[in-house]
Amino acid sequence: MTFEQAVEYLYSLLPAYHRIGPAAFKKDLINIRSLCQALGEPQNQFRSIHVGGTNGKGSVSSMLASIFFAAGYSKVGLYTSPHLRSFTERIKINGIPVAKEWVVEFIQEHKSLIESIRPSFFELSTAMAFSYFAQNAVDYAIIEVGLGGRLDSTNIILATIAVITNISYDHMEFLGDTLAQIAFEKAGIIKPGIPVVIGEYHPETFPVFEKAAQDKNAPLYLASNNFQVRFEKRQEDKGLFQVWKGLEKWPTSIACDLAASYQAQNIQTVLQVIDVFNEHLPLHETLISREGIYQGLANVRNYTGLRGRWDIISQNPMVILDVAHNQQGIFSVIQELRNYSYQNLHIVIGFVKEKKLDIILPLLPKEAQYYLVQPNIPRGLPAVELAQLFEQLELKYCVSGSVVSGLLQAQSQAHSQDLILVTGSLFVVAEALDVSP
Repeated sequence: MTFEQAVEYLYSLLPAYHRIGPAAFKKDLINIRSLCQALGEPQNQFRSIHVGGTNGKGSVSSMLASIFFAAGYSKVGLYTSPHLRSFTERIKINGIPVAKEWVVEFIQEHKSLIESIRPSFFELSTAMAFSYFAQNAVDYAIIEVGLGGRLDSTNIILATIAVITNISYDHMEFLGDTLAQIAFEKAGIIKPGIPVVIGEYHPETFPVFEKAAQDKNAPLYLASNNFQVRFEKRQEDKGLFQVWKGLEKWPTSIACDLAASYQAQNIQTVLQVIDVFNEHLPLHETLISREGIYQGLANVRNYTGLRGRWDIISQNPMVILDVAHNQQGIFSVIQELRNYSYQNLHIVIGFVKEKKLDIILPLLPKEAQYYLVQPNIPRGLPAVELAQLFEQLELKYCVSGSVVSGLLQAQSQAHSQDLILVTGSLFVVAEALDVSP
């Protein structure tokens, strides 16, 4: 079995949410528990930090992994989803993706188990990540929640710290129609006695977290109560961020290679997590110094391979990729455009079918020229359907069809002083990366 055959086997045998959507969602933890029990309970064999929330999970997870590595932890696992180019991106140690050969061997060895339990794609990839981290005896693993929290497959771990970045409207078909309902599902990762960090305060959601933490006797920390992080300026390929802890300003700005101004909130969350980690330092663990924080945040992409977060892939014209895909994500990306000077704005954009476009599309700038595309997955929203909505909003658009044709069309029409943004879905960005550096 080749790696390509192994991945295709997973797609053909198991429902995969990132390909087919809601039909793949499992509303219980039965399969993942059965899998991990058969695999020897690997999730209990390493320390971890559990990262949930609506937006920023991938950035916060990668920042934490980078900081732990920079601080001297020799083996740092990172489990994120979905992937951009290869399945192996989901499971990393020290930024190095799991070997394709290991994935093939795992599937071949456990094929009868897989076919007897018939887990979802995400359930199996989660069990695979836990097994890989246990087998390699990682010092720490940063585990990103896939969807929600309470019923997410990752929620069988007992983490050192739970993190909830923020709450906004996304995956409402599973998580609820109100922010409080969504917060309840996200709060499911809060465990008895385990510290929990909340990245952002919101009057509708914070009481939900307070109650969950109180019920579980879990120490609760709100990042904005202790840290303030403000975007200062862009310097070469990094963003500079000013930091205050309480009333004390850090003497040197943080340089982060995730350079967008919207990363200020994620950095603020990360700093609170590290502060809590140091405060509740487990036995035999290494204190994370400020030097480790600076080095880790300056090298997130280098140490973890994270892509697609205000990812500038070329100049003249500038082409930027961003995986923003919901109301808050798109709002942050549009705000980020204000930090740039350009002559004309071109936006290559596409979505998956279940997104609430009635609250997303009104955020888009009227002056842009849009190139409507369809991600090449079963969930991809046809560009002609998207065009009907753009027509109603009187936005300037052309239907490009595929992501590749949309990007090429934008590049052919743009002048050297223009800016091209590719956004709307992780799957749109993934296809753009396939034809980019």
